[in-house]
Amino acid sequence: MDQSKDLPASPLESLRVINWAQVQAAQEWIHVRGLSLQQAFVLSHLAANPGAIQRDIARATRTTAANVSGVLRGLEARQLVERRFEGGDERSKRVFATDAGIALVAGRDEAMAAADESILAPLTESERTTFQVLLDKITAGLSNPGDS
Repeated sequence: MDQSKDLPASPLESLRVINWAQVQAAQEWIHVRGLSLQQAFVLSHLAANPGAIQRDIARATRTTAANVSGVLRGLEARQLVERRFEGGDERSKRVFATDAGIALVAGRDEAMAAADESILAPLTESERTTFQVLLDKITAGLSNPGDS
């Protein structure tokens, strides 16, 4: 059987395959916890940024305040987040991940690092260094999707 048909057609297609493997690992990690992708993003953001306001959560998760409101309702129903009034002002609600919410998303960075390690496992240390140098060269002139 000709295996060349199964190989990516270009280096960028290979990067898409790598990205797909990363996404699959992340989705599996999220699924096991009974979260949606948006819930996981919001909960992770709140674990790192306790007391955020809804508008800031929307900005950080690149969605609308209305969408965040729905996500927060679902997380509140599971007692994973709580909204608190700041200084008794009902117009100023801050959102906090509960201990249960923080525990649910704990270990995400380690799980993703393990997935990356699995993806890079076929490469020697020297090959990894070369790969990183080449990727740095390619991405040097590109905008980062995380930049506003």
